[in-house]
Amino acid sequence: MRYDLDFIRTRWRRRSVADGASNMWRYAPVLPAADENVISLGEGWTPLLRAKRLGGSMGAESLWVKDEGLNPTGSFKARGLSCAISMCMELGIRKVAIPSAGNAAGALAAYAAAAGIEAHIFLPCDVPQSNYLECMAYGAKVTLVNGLISDCARIVAERSATEGWFDISTLKEPYRIEGKKTMGYEVAEQMDWELPDAIFYPTGGGVGLIGMWKAFDEMERLGWIGSRRPKMIAVQAEGCQPVVRAFEENEPRSRFWEGAQTVASGLRVPKPLGDFLVLEAVRKSGGTAIAVSDSEMLDAGARLASEEGIFAAPEGASCVTACEKLLASGFLKPADRIVLYNTGTGLKYGEAYATRFPRSAAGEQDKLGGLITPR
Repeated sequence: MRYDLDFIRTRWRRRSVADGASNMWRYAPVLPAADENVISLGEGWTPLLRAKRLGGSMGAESLWVKDEGLNPTGSFKARGLSCAISMCMELGIRKVAIPSAGNAAGALAAYAAAAGIEAHIFLPCDVPQSNYLECMAYGAKVTLVNGLISDCARIVAERSATEGWFDISTLKEPYRIEGKKTMGYEVAEQMDWELPDAIFYPTGGGVGLIGMWKAFDEMERLGWIGSRRPKMIAVQAEGCQPVVRAFEENEPRSRFWEGAQTVASGLRVPKPLGDFLVLEAVRKSGGTAIAVSDSEMLDAGARLASEEGIFAAPEGASCVTACEKLLASGFLKPADRIVLYNTGTGLKYGEAYATRFPRSAAGEQDKLGGLITPR
């Protein structure tokens, strides 16, 4: 999406942003949907939390967590799907389809339900149970696929024309990225329009990182910030790290990662469509790409929860480990202002965290994941 920013800057002042709604639509002048078509569940304007205890133990003097787990449906995906479904309302689209690793499906199902739009969702059959259940509860038509998100995407691409679906796959339409870019506007506003020195972003499809990079350019053209940019740091799982490999091999695009596996379902994207845009932002910003293990993610998630009261998805927890490694290596300095993005709530990853906290009381282990029963 492109906007007439020269026109917008004459009518929308930075000082007036604070008068807007306490959600992502406070940035409506740089979002595509007309006000009367907006489908909102209160997404965005998530807290930027100072992590003093965690930062102190890691040697970071100014560490912050942007907690996207407090969005509707529990992840940052709410931003993109609010914007996309709003545009569906504007364009008269009544059927949509999406391939998803989990959280985007839940968000699409919720916003489609709010809009009265028919949603068709394709998920890997080993998707976290919470994602499957929320899609069903929202009334979406769900198909479980024996494969990865790439296999789900192939089915959507093959059937969209004949079924009359609007394909809301990552970067196959221009609207989801517009919602996600608001994370960039928010971090700037919440830090008094002075961007941090480094941003850690868990990168599956990478649209959030791409969106923030676009937001920084828009804000500079609006005259709201200068030309300085944070180091953009893409964090992936060791079991699925196509962007990290491409970065290390100095390639402009990634190759398909065979045998992709990780407990962080949102990072199990073997070939991101927008990989070249992620790599461009990382390189232009002087950032880097780094992979962490599943074990490190889960340990970091427990640590973030116990030290800061933030129960993060494994994807978000991966940024904690990555940050600690880059501080130890000297890539980042103790005085740097660092923001970690937690893209979802840990409450949606019960199966993953159950490996860290097994029940041991007699008989209770049999009820894990089941219904509470009479005693």
